Amino acid sequence: MKTNLNYPFFLGLIFLFSNTESAFSKDYFFHPKNGNDRNSGLSSNEPFQTLSKFNELILLPGDRILLAGGEIFPGTLELKGFKGKDGLPLVITSFSPEGNSVVSPARIDAKGFANGILIQNSSFVQVENLEITAEGYGSATPEGTMRVGVLILATGEGQVKGITLDKLKISRVYFEEKGFVRGAEEVKSANGTQRYGWGIRLINHSESAMIEEVQILNSEVNDVSHTGIKLTGTNSQNIRRITIAGNKVNQTGGPGIQMSGVKFVHVSDNEVTYSGSTDDSRKWGRGSGLWTWGSSMVLIEKNKFMYANGPGDSAGAHIDYNCDNIVLQYNLSAHNAGGFIEVLGNNYNCAYRYNISVNDGHREKGQNGAFQEGKTFWLSGYQGEKKERKGPVNSYFYNNTIYVSEDLVSKVAIDNRSKGILIANNIFHVLGETKQVAGDQYLPDDQTKRDVEHVFFKHNLLLRENIWPSEVIIQAEYSLFGDPEFSNPGGLKLEDYIPGNSGLVENGIEIPFLPEDEFGLIEGLNLQTDILGNPIDGKPGIGAIKVSDSMAEKGKNASKNDFFPSSKSAQKPINP
Repeated sequence: MKTNLNYPFFLGLIFLFSNTESAFSKDYFFHPKNGNDRNSGLSSNEPFQTLSKFNELILLPGDRILLAGGEIFPGTLELKGFKGKDGLPLVITSFSPEGNSVVSPARIDAKGFANGILIQNSSFVQVENLEITAEGYGSATPEGTMRVGVLILATGEGQVKGITLDKLKISRVYFEEKGFVRGAEEVKSANGTQRYGWGIRLINHSESAMIEEVQILNSEVNDVSHTGIKLTGTNSQNIRRITIAGNKVNQTGGPGIQMSGVKFVHVSDNEVTYSGSTDDSRKWGRGSGLWTWGSSMVLIEKNKFMYANGPGDSAGAHIDYNCDNIVLQYNLSAHNAGGFIEVLGNNYNCAYRYNISVNDGHREKGQNGAFQEGKTFWLSGYQGEKKERKGPVNSYFYNNTIYVSEDLVSKVAIDNRSKGILIANNIFHVLGETKQVAGDQYLPDDQTKRDVEHVFFKHNLLLRENIWPSEVIIQAEYSLFGDPEFSNPGGLKLEDYIPGNSGLVENGIEIPFLPEDEFGLIEGLNLQTDILGNPIDGKPGIGAIKVSDSMAEKGKNASKNDFFPSSKSAQKPINP
């Protein structure tokens, strides 16, 4: 039998059905002062009062939860088992009771509650233009082990999909009451063992569930006792297709952004400052701006990582063990205690390329409780305390610009179990002393003499000879020497590192595949633009900025005014 379908009519029915669903969606209004939970909640004139009323609603795709802007709502919003539809999400946002076009965010005060907003086993939800605070527990009995601004959670079969967090302001999230003091040993634990507050968390401990297609956009996370944005999946990498973009993360007690057990993540255009903060005794006091563990296919680009603090790790962004295909490109990394490049063991095909590093790795072991040296460059074989060391495999480091001022010591550590290292087209503008140090990730690196296989260490620009420590197991070949003549060395604008000496840096080399590497890097080995977005025509240059004679002249005449604090005030950063 031949079926004759009228496709325009069929598609019209789908469109009509979708519009019908949208027509039945409802707006629910909440106002903590003018509302009443006996109201209908269906207009701004008859709003509900408390967030507890939210749990009584039967929500449909396309519904909106509207909280009065500028008002404070004590309590929590818990969304469990909601299934929205693509194009018809549940929206949770603020509205202006006065009808203003500019809507101030409503604030959820989750003091004493586990979460400001919980999204559990739910799909197609959009949360935007809200503030969330959750400081301590007050007179309530403390329950659980953590307090979170926004928690996205998968606990069973099915999907958590299509979640967007946009324009949120999350601050002052602490489990403990003010005045609580953490013991000195707590910061030495791998991730902290006590009860903390977190900004945004995605958690999936269920092997039968998947969290995917989550966007965390244009939000601020400030002053939380542990991590700002944290993704925690399993070994099956069951958190996937995540975008973290346009956010500002500041003064977190732990890392700024951290992810474990994830795949296909894009982290771009974020600004992370003062991770590992110690300005409150409830904070952990240690953390890189960003770090990955057990993760795959993560692109980290166009971010700023600055002023990370802590006695261990606390780099701008580091790659912890058991990862593959992690690429950091086009980032600014500055004044991070732990360092610039940090790649631990059992990692494959990872890269730092076209980044600018300014005075990273200033920490000195033994000072102020530090148990690790800060390092400009560190490859470690550490892959857990109970496993034999295994160095990273096929690591690419090229076209980075590295500046270290005269008052700092630039330190290098390379585990001799590493296999496949490419270091090319970088500028090492190191004014002061350099030395080799032990990696000391709980145990020292193996000091046994052993040749590292597949090393390509060529065509880098060093300020002078003997900058790379002679004791390091790999040594440079075919180096260039000289001053690139930066317009404002030590500054914190990318343009400060436009070389004035174009003839010295204009001709880099094409980046080859390392031996036995058939994959290379995500987005390929050869990029189309430099860190400023300038096209790379023909061969790449040396350093993060591809220069021409006209650009070099422009760099010489560039303004000395930094977007961030001046280079003089930034030489010795102070945790605020």
